[in-house]
Formats: sequence, structure tokens, C-alpha cells
Amino acid sequence: MVYQKVVTLFLMDDGLSSGRIKCSMKNWTGVVYLIPRTELSRSADIGALSQTGIYLLFGTDTKSGEEKLYVGQAGERKRDKHKRVKIKGVLNRVREHLTEEKHDYFTHAIMIVGSDNSLGSTEISYLENAFYNQAKTADRMVVTNANDPSAGNVTEEQKAWLDEFISNALILIRALGYRAFDAPDSERSEAEPLLYLNFKDNSAHATGRQTNDGFVVLAGSKIRATTTTSVPPSAIKNRKRFADRLDADGVLKRDIPFDSPSAAAEFLTGASVSGKRYWKNSEGIPLKELERRELESIP
Repeated sequence: MVYQKVVTLFLMDDGLSSGRIKCSMKNWTGVVYLIPRTELSRSADIGALSQTGIYLLFGTDTKSGEEKLYVGQAGERKRDKHKRVKIKGVLNRVREHLTEEKHDYFTHAIMIVGSDNSLGSTEISYLENAFYNQAKTADRMVVTNANDPSAGNVTEEQKAWLDEFISNALILIRALGYRAFDAPDSERSEAEPLLYLNFKDNSAHATGRQTNDGFVVLAGSKIRATTTTSVPPSAIKNRKRFADRLDADGVLKRDIPFDSPSAAAEFLTGASVSGKRYWKNSEGIPLKELERRELESIP
């Protein structure tokens, strides 16, 4: 049975949704913070961020247009070169990335801590590994970690608790608008009808379906080899972005998510086209007409 959840979003900066956000959930000991890069320097007043925790760096590569993600962990204390103990915690660990050129893409950081400071080194190693692997499996963003994080060794009891911790954290991360850990079709019922696209003598043919956050083109679909003069720049950018997901014949090796049916159709056809016109069900009815009928059926 799936239960409803009570999620609280606290807008920490004068009620601005573009500022810092604290996200919590009733009957869960974890807390998730969303901090814009520009606000990191003035977030030392958030005491919870001096704890151990997991952090996620989100942003977009300005050259390739690829969405990127880095998954990291932070301990609470560290000795400097003079062997003095310095408070570290997740906030100061994220701040260290501000001076690293390889991480200059990130615009927002999500930090996950336990409200009772319950995450020790064993727990955060397991969490880092789990978030990393889930992001790699979902394949929505380029994960920029140079190495695979180690999961460490946890007991069966710890694993059960940590897996529940991850599940709850992901609910809050989704509530903040980030879907990096969700497989493209994970939130949509399998009953959602498949849609098909065939373009100009079958030069492009594909299968896809709508999802809660856009549209997904399924593995086995084929893109048109050439593009037209009307092809939108976004379609060209997506062809470059997803080049590694295509085989030599232009066939998708795995599912690819898009923001809309039209973005998916333009990627496939290499032309400026309407997704709601070209995506059709098994009876040949366009998506636009299917949506019209669905609206008319509402009492």
C-alpha cells in the first residue's frame, strides 16, 4: 500500500522560492536543504549543515548543454596541516568545490543530513554509493564523479534503515523539482498508451509514451540520419548530447527522456515538427486528438 506523505517546504529567504529552501517530512528524521551556489557563503547560520551528510551538485554545462550532477559525502571534523581539528560538515565541504574549475557548472547544491546527527562514516559511505548508483542507472544527467564511491560495510539492520532513509530523501528531492534519480518512465503507469512516430518513408520511426515530467522515447527507436534546414537548435544540441546512446545505425540503445513530445519528435526527425501531430496511437490517432477526447470525457 502506498501512503500519502506530508512534506514541508520552508522558504528561508523572505519567502523567495529562488532562495534557500529547507525540506522536511513528518515522522522522518532527515532534512534536505536546497542552497543556490550564490547563497553558500552566507549559510553558516544553518547549524544542521555542520553535520555529516550527503550533498548533490546540480548544474548545466554551458558548452554542451548537458545537465550534470556530482554526488559527494562530508564528514563532520577534519585535522588541518597543523593537526588542529576543524569543523567541516557538509556545508564547508560543498564550499570547497567553489574554487574547483571542474565543478564550475553547478548552480545549486542539495544537502541531506539527519536532524538527530545520526549519520556516521559508515552510513554516509553507503548513502553516497546508493545515490551515485541510482543516478547512473536513471541516466538523466551526466554524473561527474571520477570514481565509483565505495558502499562500505553495513549490517542488515543498517541497510534496512538506510534504504528507507534514501526513499524518504528522494521524495523530498523530487518535491524540490529534481528528477535525477528517477528512471524516465518510473512515475508513469504501464497502462499509459504507447505512441508511435513514423516520418517520411520510415526515415525515422519510434515508440514512446508520455510521463509525469515530459516524454520518453524508448530503446529500439531510430532517428533520421539527416537534418533539415528548419531543424531547431535544441534538436541539434540533443543529438550531440545523446550521441552515446545511439548505435552506428542511429538506433537508441536505451530510453531517452525529453521535456515534451515535440522535443522528442524534433530529435528523431531532425526537423521542426509538432509532436502532438506526429505522435499517434496504434490506431493512427494523433496525440493532439487523444488529449482533446480525454478532456471532453471529463464530467
